[in-house]
Amino acid sequence: MPHPRKLVIVESPTKARKIQGYLGDDFEVEASVGHIRDLPQPSELPAEMKKGPYGKFAVDVENGFEPYYEVYADKKQKVRELKRALKEADELYLATDEDREGEAIAWHLIQELKPKVPVKRMVFHEITREAIQRALENTRDLDEHLVDAQETRRILDRLYGYEVSPVLWRKVRQGLSAGRVQSVATRLVVERERERMAFVAADYWDVSGSFAPESGEDAGQAFRARLTGLGADRVAAGRDFDDKGRLKVRTGVVHLDEAAANAVVAGLADASFTVRSLETKPYSRKPAAPFTTSTLQQEAGRKLRMSSRQTMRTAQALYENGYITYMRTDSPALSAEATEAARRQAAELYGPEYVPGAPRLYASKNKGAQEAHEAIRPAGDAFRTPAQVARELSGDQFRLYELIWKRTVASQMADAKGSTASVRLGATLGAGAGDLAGTDAVFSASGTVITFRGFLAAYEEGRDVEAPDDAAASGRETRLPRMAEGDALAGTDLAAEGHSTAPPARYTEASLVKALEELGIGRPSTYAATISTIQDRGYVRTRGQALVPTWLAFAVVKLLEEHFDWLVDYDFTAEMEADLDQIAAGDRERVAWLSRFYFGDGSGQTEGWGLRDLVENLGEIDPVSVNSIEIGEGIRVRVGRYGPYVEDLGAEVGEGQNPPRASIPDDIAPDELTVAVARELLAAGADDGRVLGTDPETGHQIVAKAGRYGPYVTEVLPEPELDPNLSATARKKALAALPKPRTASLFKSMTLESVTLDDALRLLSLPRVVGTDPESGEEITAQNGRYGPYLKKGTDSRTLASEEQLFTVTLDEALKIYAEPKRGRGARAATPPLRELGDDPTTGKPIVIKEGRFGAYVTDGETNRTLPRDVTPDSITPERAIELLAEKRAQGPAKKRRTTTTTRKKATTTKKS
Repeated sequence: MPHPRKLVIVESPTKARKIQGYLGDDFEVEASVGHIRDLPQPSELPAEMKKGPYGKFAVDVENGFEPYYEVYADKKQKVRELKRALKEADELYLATDEDREGEAIAWHLIQELKPKVPVKRMVFHEITREAIQRALENTRDLDEHLVDAQETRRILDRLYGYEVSPVLWRKVRQGLSAGRVQSVATRLVVERERERMAFVAADYWDVSGSFAPESGEDAGQAFRARLTGLGADRVAAGRDFDDKGRLKVRTGVVHLDEAAANAVVAGLADASFTVRSLETKPYSRKPAAPFTTSTLQQEAGRKLRMSSRQTMRTAQALYENGYITYMRTDSPALSAEATEAARRQAAELYGPEYVPGAPRLYASKNKGAQEAHEAIRPAGDAFRTPAQVARELSGDQFRLYELIWKRTVASQMADAKGSTASVRLGATLGAGAGDLAGTDAVFSASGTVITFRGFLAAYEEGRDVEAPDDAAASGRETRLPRMAEGDALAGTDLAAEGHSTAPPARYTEASLVKALEELGIGRPSTYAATISTIQDRGYVRTRGQALVPTWLAFAVVKLLEEHFDWLVDYDFTAEMEADLDQIAAGDRERVAWLSRFYFGDGSGQTEGWGLRDLVENLGEIDPVSVNSIEIGEGIRVRVGRYGPYVEDLGAEVGEGQNPPRASIPDDIAPDELTVAVARELLAAGADDGRVLGTDPETGHQIVAKAGRYGPYVTEVLPEPELDPNLSATARKKALAALPKPRTASLFKSMTLESVTLDDALRLLSLPRVVGTDPESGEEITAQNGRYGPYLKKGTDSRTLASEEQLFTVTLDEALKIYAEPKRGRGARAATPPLRELGDDPTTGKPIVIKEGRFGAYVTDGETNRTLPRDVTPDSITPERAIELLAEKRAQGPAKKRRTTTTTRKKATTTKKS
């Protein structure tokens, strides 16, 4: 009698290999490699469906929002393999991830494979032998409600994107996209930049000094204190000013300017300071909860400087290789086994006194937490310390594992204990203070003493913004000397200090993730993809850790706010997420919900419109208005086809002429483009530029301009004389055939203000012919390119040491450069591999990881394969590398795409009944 055969399907080949090792010969573990099918692009629908109800969205909105799914072209072979494996199986275990997306993948597999054997849903939140065995013993049925929620989300995103994005294409720029979460995330970043643009800095002064007891045990031990009061008034600090630079409170607060602050210093020259009051109270601080998806992204950004995408990719690799639990979770809770493991490890490493008497219990604050039901923690019922995995993990994987381990162990440790002391001291201002003489000056200081570090011995949570003197909150230990009320103090180093209030900080990836979660927008598991999308679309750039919106983002958000206001409303977007949670819980019906969203409530009233009504009743949208952002004094920014530029509407111009315009360099952030900066750009780079003179050879005028990619010089060609009777197409062709003006970027040593006509003519003379290679007969030229000066001979380029060499390098010098081994940018010499992974069993050649033009790839010297998104050079194993190369060889040479339409089976919807 043949052995019963059980087929287990997971998403990832890495998971498949790991799980296969925990199961016996009765099991065959295969990977679907993520989703096997999705909604196709409408243009890819079968011909007979394109004009039908599915033609617009691949969703029939008129008949229950029925979707049409199609297997990905590159997954058809995989589906055939799974079907063959299923024919030999007696049971099917669907072991995809335990979140909504994993449930949806399992449903799609059932719909496509059509199993005739018993199907069991197998879920686990970590890949360990114990967890897999428990999962086998506790299988369940597919959760139809979770599938409904995920399917609703997918259809919702299709409707949103396909209705709104075309409006952006018509009114802003081709290729843009709108989305339920990405558009709101972009709006958040733009609104923060608007606040910075509107911000008015306030200047204020204070006084600080060093003070020390004149007697007692700590005599002479100095501490710093700051002036906080003058007479009955409190001295204004940064928090007392609003974003317009005005004091929030008009009474009881004194605003010191430089003169007043210096007067205070002068009045305290010979003053006698005494302790006015001293307050001491106990200090206690609890550890942070174990990681959720959101808090992991935030903390990895703060502490490890990892992007959200990098964090999730690294966590995915750690999970699939059995090091941590599932990394998409809203829950900070730990299982009983994990809690005991953390307590036991804390006691072993730090001592029993570092573990509280009772376990700490954590619960999610998010009512709709539906992802995995446990926090992200080290895998297993006994945690491996970072030292124990140091030989197996390196780079980002080790750093992230260490962070997760520390946070988990610390979450079950005792509170940090200590005391905080606050002291107020003062003196009366003397005659040197002028009008302030006789006024009481009060200084304040505080300090924290940690007497028992507790969880701080293992881990301390980072913060996005930390008050400079918030020692208690940050866990830093600062001590004040022992003193008592009435004690005399010596004051030294008294100095007036000026400050300016700062605008609201830009979002970082960490703080944007935090804001999205607090607003209830989107799912934490999608935040990394959302942030990547708004960067890839050109809506946001990074400057260090900060997210800076582009002017393109301003135009997109302006259009959405003015014409799709409720789609980018924070509360409405959060309500949509809550509704999807209700569908996942079975408390709401998906078709009714989608109908209300798309068709409205049927009342015919504007307030009851759905998305379809909103798009159909947009009316006229003025693209000039949408793409214009006012700066002030008649100057505005325009988002054009070739990038943003400023124009001065207040300038006098002739009839039919455009106002003065100038491109905005990419390195100028929106909040830095003040009226003054805009006028500088206009003066330096208006359409006509700065006239340098006339080229004596051609008679053409030479001008210097500021361009998007930096300053440059160009010649002004005469206006072409074209036949006025030419058609638009013929005119376009005629203009394209005309000679283009010569242009050249300025050298780094040049500026728009200092460049001369001679400089410009030298620049425009490039490229310069240096000579001919006597061996090959090829011409060698000196050229200035995007990456600096270089020599070119055929297709072989060599970097020059300086820009001036473009005019001075001789043929002999050039030949010597070409005789040396090639180095630098564009070098064809082999570069050291990122990793070496042993020999390939098929070819016998060494397998290495290299950095290529399109990212890291694995190669044996004959076959190359770009690393998948979920694999990093640090995380890839030799086995995985061998598998990737084998898959690439099996595919054979890349086939050319066929442009003819192939015969297809009659399309049918594959929706569950």
